[in-house]
Amino acid sequence: MDSSREVNNFVPELFHRTNNIKMKASVSKMYGTPDVFKIEEVTKPVPKHNEVLVRVYAATVTGSDIMMRIGKPYVGRLYLGLSKPKTTILGFDFAGEIVETGKDVTSFKVGDKVFGGTTALGCYAEYTCVNVDDVITTIPENINYQTAAPVSGSAITVMNFLKGLAKIKAGDKLLINGASGSLGTYAVQIAKYFGAEVTGVCSTTNMKMVKELGADFVIDYTNEDFTKNGKQYDIIFDTVGKINFSSCKKSLTENGIYLSSVISMPLLLQMMKTSLFGKKKVKSSSTGMLPAKERLNYFLELKELLETGTIKTVIDTSYPLSQMGDAHKYVEKGHKKGNIIINLSTRQKLY
Repeated sequence: MDSSREVNNFVPELFHRTNNIKMKASVSKMYGTPDVFKIEEVTKPVPKHNEVLVRVYAATVTGSDIMMRIGKPYVGRLYLGLSKPKTTILGFDFAGEIVETGKDVTSFKVGDKVFGGTTALGCYAEYTCVNVDDVITTIPENINYQTAAPVSGSAITVMNFLKGLAKIKAGDKLLINGASGSLGTYAVQIAKYFGAEVTGVCSTTNMKMVKELGADFVIDYTNEDFTKNGKQYDIIFDTVGKINFSSCKKSLTENGIYLSSVISMPLLLQMMKTSLFGKKKVKSSSTGMLPAKERLNYFLELKELLETGTIKTVIDTSYPLSQMGDAHKYVEKGHKKGNIIINLSTRQKLY
């Protein structure tokens, strides 16, 4: 038996607080550029009765993290605070190992390897507390921490858009704009799982990768404008917010659906307009605002797809916690292939 785990699981919470145990975290105390991140020694959190304490080995940087850091659009400030962020440790997604459990926790135990996402943030740190009723489950044995971490963010978003909003079904013709990004790489694979015919739009250098992920057709946007080639699709999924409904309306079938993962005021107006008039619809959603149970159901379905090898995580590169600012700068360039990982493991092999 691992005596350190045994002791850790039974030490009273008062001990943790009075001894003020520290951990490293990437802290941002104001909104702004990637330079706001600073590595600090902060108090290690203590799990509440219904929480687990996770030693974080991998986290991610996504568009949602960028939105939280800069406080724009203003949903970021509404979420964290109008003048400055009340939560100074960002990060939605995690993969790691449970090192302590709250007294009411029965669904997990110390030593469990877990992954998921928490709307409470706090994953840009060595340790984070997660409510067991949030999006969290054990990691399949065939994947590691790095490939597990992005699933609760990007892949759940794709499930929400394709399965939840578009009701994708076998035989549907789907075009994915930004097929080589974090959402796009999952979208290609998940759409194929549902039996759709997939066309991916990406740059020249990423065409081979998108094809290998399962896309039936790949369009190089530097050489071809899909809105002008005369082809129509049942679903157009813009994962990067670079096109609009008006420009691709003719590329939709009679009852086609345009999806955008980037919410803006013009998009909201189009959503309201198309909900009342016309057969072609504009849809979007803030996946993080869905009830935890709904997101968890998507997550558990994705876990099965990971276990069977039906989908995989594409990783562009990883950064240590100390280079959080550089990771955010890279994501903001808009040219990443798949996902960006924050690697907090001190071991060469994550397990």
